[in-house]
Amino acid sequence: MNPPTSKWIEKAEEDFAAAVVLSRRRKPVMPGVVCFHCQQCAEKYLKGRLCEAGIEFPKTHNLNSLLDLVLPVEPLWESLRPALLRLGVYAVWYRYPGQQATLTEAKEVLELCRIIRSHARQSLGLDKPPQPPLRVREKPARYRVKRQKK
Repeated sequence: MNPPTSKWIEKAEEDFAAAVVLSRRRKPVMPGVVCFHCQQCAEKYLKGRLCEAGIEFPKTHNLNSLLDLVLPVEPLWESLRPALLRLGVYAVWYRYPGQQATLTEAKEVLELCRIIRSHARQSLGLDKPPQPPLRVREKPARYRVKRQKK
């Protein structure tokens, strides 16, 4: 992974950690801030994937636009569009008075963030499945057969 990508991933992980920690707090409850950090995490993972692919991107919070840019290298991510559209509204509107997120929204958005994060980390080789050992030694089975006495 190239150094600029690592920086994006580091920042995305900070947002993810903040969302998780804040989602566990009981007082004061801050669902809007949780939703904002989830959107930021998804945005930074998209930008990190674009960076790794060498694709330039504009300064934007629009997850839909970023997804359009990443689809040539990650065509299966089209399935993430509904989740990204849902997350996109938390970039700006919920940071100012007038809009309020609920605890239910925060839980749903955090789960969407986990899904997007999982896809991105797997694509970047950060969450590789465990590798089987190179050598597998098998011991021959030893059975004792009891002979019946006549």
